Amino acid sequence: MRRRRSSPWIHRWSRPITAAIATVGAIETAFLTVAEFMGSAEVVCPNTGCKEVLGSPYATVFGLPLTLFGFFGYTAMLMLAIAPLLINPDQNKELRTTLEQWTRFLMFIASTVMVVGSVYLMYIMAFTIGAFCPYCVLSALLSLSLFVVTLMGHAWDDIGQLAFTGLTVAMVTLVATLGVYGSVNNPQAAAGAPPPITTTSGPAELALIDHLNEIGAKKYGAYWCPHCHDQKQMFGKEAVDKLNYVECAADGINPQVEQCQAAGIQAFPSWEINGQIYAGVLSLNELADLSDYQGPRDFLQR
Repeated sequence: MRRRRSSPWIHRWSRPITAAIATVGAIETAFLTVAEFMGSAEVVCPNTGCKEVLGSPYATVFGLPLTLFGFFGYTAMLMLAIAPLLINPDQNKELRTTLEQWTRFLMFIASTVMVVGSVYLMYIMAFTIGAFCPYCVLSALLSLSLFVVTLMGHAWDDIGQLAFTGLTVAMVTLVATLGVYGSVNNPQAAAGAPPPITTTSGPAELALIDHLNEIGAKKYGAYWCPHCHDQKQMFGKEAVDKLNYVECAADGINPQVEQCQAAGIQAFPSWEINGQIYAGVLSLNELADLSDYQGPRDFLQR
């Protein structure tokens, strides 16, 4: 009698392993996304490099946190991994086999997109921003793990076709990523110029700025920081023109890096009010409360 040939252990356990890795990634990116929507993900950073990375323009895509797209990617991998496992093979073997085939191919495409995007972002982190973000490195390792487990955990019929598909997906992903981030490296940004303020100021915003200036309050930020821009948008152009602003980026316009370092700035934006440093985007009412502002508070809704 012939001994029945058993499949490699990685083939039997690839989907549970993939589901476990994707779950960790989904939890991490969900945590950072919630932190971002609640104020700023930089606040939960364990080191300065993490704050620089998560505060950079590379941390947002189409105005949304990059971590949100990472969450979607990990969630998709989780659902693809467990979908066939939810089908009882004794009751519907054909449906389970079909799901295994389709989800296997989709998992390969999704994990390829994720690992290519992660490699690009690791390059940006290391050579463009020049900082270390443990959250980003963890996410990159998880993406790489998903790709390896997907590739090694299934029996592929046509390796040549798989390689061609992977190369095509990788090229498309790289071109799309470069296109999305193309505006980050435009000449205006390279020259250290912040994006223009598109909102206008009302009497309350102007009164608040005058009060902040009177008590010597300062706003620390970097021209490339999207949260700094959001803070300015709350005030409007006319008020921002009067803002006591300190540029902390060395390649920005009129940089004052030493002053930022002396103040111990760890995140952008940060406010110095009455000798205290407050990190993150603050609402105008919060700024009013912290500075004992007594003027009108009919601030324009942004």
